[in-house]
Amino acid sequence: MSVQFGRWNFEGQPLAPDYIEKVSATLDPYGPDSNESYSKGGVRVLYRAFHTTKESRHEKQPCISPSGAVITWDGRLVNRSELISELSGSLTNGSTNVAIVAMAFEKWGAGCFAKLIGDWALSIWSPVNRSLILAKDPIGTLHLYYSFDNKQVTWSTILDPLARLAGKTFTLNEEYIAGWLSMFPAVHLTPCVGIHSVPPSSSVLLRPGRHTVSQYWDFDGQKKIRYRTDAEYEEHFRTVFARAVQRKLRSDRPVLAELSGGRDSSSIVCMADTVVARSAADIPRLDTLSMYDDSEPNWNERPISPESKKSGAASGGTSTSARKIRKRSPHLNHRPNLLIAALCQLPATTAALLRKSGCVWRRKEIASCFPASAATKSWAVCPHPCPNLRIFSQEHNSAPLLIS
Repeated sequence: MSVQFGRWNFEGQPLAPDYIEKVSATLDPYGPDSNESYSKGGVRVLYRAFHTTKESRHEKQPCISPSGAVITWDGRLVNRSELISELSGSLTNGSTNVAIVAMAFEKWGAGCFAKLIGDWALSIWSPVNRSLILAKDPIGTLHLYYSFDNKQVTWSTILDPLARLAGKTFTLNEEYIAGWLSMFPAVHLTPCVGIHSVPPSSSVLLRPGRHTVSQYWDFDGQKKIRYRTDAEYEEHFRTVFARAVQRKLRSDRPVLAELSGGRDSSSIVCMADTVVARSAADIPRLDTLSMYDDSEPNWNERPISPESKKSGAASGGTSTSARKIRKRSPHLNHRPNLLIAALCQLPATTAALLRKSGCVWRRKEIASCFPASAATKSWAVCPHPCPNLRIFSQEHNSAPLLIS
């Protein structure tokens, strides 16, 4: 995915050039395909693209809507065809995601968020009514952080510029730590007191002196599906599961799927192989990625993942090419779970992480990571704490917090 950053100085002061330069340097590794920005009236928005589809290469962001709203989109929109049909107008099958989202916001306002199916993070600056809207998809797969005071609001899809370039130190959020020690932290928390995360299924409205969080969607537990036989339930599940996997298999670059040999990842890869074999996937190739460490026999995936691949081929799927990466690496502070966490949390940096781990893949060869955990479990809205806590500890020159 791509990356965005924005800052709004309420009094209209322009941002210092050296500050923008530091932010740009922080964003560069996450979005290697473009360097775009918007600047007007104390508002500065930076966008770095990581293209994964043909139409994404034609995007110009931030996008200015007909009403003047400045829209910055990071994500995957899977119901493009339905939205194009419903919005009509000048949209075509080749329209970019951000153009579709801009038209949807023009027509439905904030009511459009519930109609956007996919993994996404969105910011909308309105110069007309001087307001900022931040929103995330219903599951919260992607991240969107923000901080504010009585003079400014800053937001970003990565935590680094907010924590490291704020010009101050932050107090460690003990509630966040307690949440991980007990189960999971509340979805609006981050390791830093004063830096917030936009919750899933929610939008945040920010104006000088105003901060409102609104939920635009919720799971309806009253809806029920009734069949006569177990076989009918099983067939329904297979249909929905196949559609969910197929929606991830849309890119003009090879797609990378995590394969551990466990039930989750093996099911996804086997289904993906089946979808590819049916010519129902719009991708050039599907590769698999397995983590291993021979010094940790209880967590070694080397002997398991090849069997999963054989099962996928035997079930009628294609033969994907498998790659393995040692979990331990001097670039990852010898944390065996940090690479997995970083891959799941920051798909846009997959190629960089692979290079650091000794792989020879070039950036242009990989579209995105397809992590099994984030694809199948609702707790993907709570990212693993290691990457964020590492940022906190580096910023404060303290020892890493050992939370696994």
